[in-house]
Amino acid sequence: MRIHELKQRLREAGAGPSHEQRVLRLWSHALPRNSGRRLPASFFPSSLLAALPAIEAELAGLARIHAVHPGADGSERLLVALADGQTVESVLLPRDGLCVSSQVGCAVGCRFCMTGRDGLLRQVGSAEIIAQVALARMRRPVRKVVFMGMGEPAHNLDNVMEAIELLGTVGNIGHKNLVFSTVGDPRAFERLQQARVRPALALSLHTTKADLRKKLLPRAPNMTPEELVGAGECYARATGYPIQYQWTLLEGVNDGPEEIEGIVRLLAGKFGVLNMIPFNAVDGVAFSRPSLERCEQMARTLHQRGILTKLRHSAGQDVDGGCGQLRARAAEARVVPIRSLT
Repeated sequence: MRIHELKQRLREAGAGPSHEQRVLRLWSHALPRNSGRRLPASFFPSSLLAALPAIEAELAGLARIHAVHPGADGSERLLVALADGQTVESVLLPRDGLCVSSQVGCAVGCRFCMTGRDGLLRQVGSAEIIAQVALARMRRPVRKVVFMGMGEPAHNLDNVMEAIELLGTVGNIGHKNLVFSTVGDPRAFERLQQARVRPALALSLHTTKADLRKKLLPRAPNMTPEELVGAGECYARATGYPIQYQWTLLEGVNDGPEEIEGIVRLLAGKFGVLNMIPFNAVDGVAFSRPSLERCEQMARTLHQRGILTKLRHSAGQDVDGGCGQLRARAAEARVVPIRSLT
């Protein structure tokens, strides 16, 4: 189901704009129908009251938590089962954040990521994206949603933008706390500029060398690092949100002096921050993580050269933290489903 289809069903059942907003708000916040000051019987028209049980049952059936893996850092990696049996991953992050998935699989095929190994299996509908948020909110507060889970949001633009608009309105997430993460796509930049809710933007850079980027991200749109940063800078200035440039640190690949010089050349004076993330080990992938000392030295050098740089670590690294790993473990029947769901 997509959100515009849900809205159409509500209108056909007699919902006006205020009724529709309340249903969407309650759903996206995982609240019962009788929440708030107005009781449903006095607020909703009788035709909508009659239709709501079936609609609510369908929304509840969109997704369920199949397994929970808590991390030592306070994160929780959730394996979410969709109605057709496919699974995606969501991650509850420290400080009220949530990472959601926008596709089952991925077509980009990044060499250091497990998600794209089987290619793109299907798109995640906009209602399924909101269902991930609702499931997470049953467990703890969610005040930030990042589209950094399984999939490439730019390849599922209609569904992702529908979900972002709902989250940025009745979902009560601040626009700068919605983060659209992408390898870069001219269509996405154009659409984001025109959106009612314009999220913050995270761009997967990973290298300043165009030929190396094509090898690391073999099916990403054909944008050079210079073009990617140029498009990001335009969006950052238009929205007032700095770009988050993502850089997965791979030992002997993109952690050398040439890349430091390239980063300074590309990002000096730009409205953005460079997030350096040491590679999270993936079975069967021939990359390794640089030493902590090397990672810290690189971040320190860039900071001294005037590039705002943050050395980050993926949440939940002790619980199959790399995107796609938990789903792969489940496919190998090594994840035990939880017995009761809330």
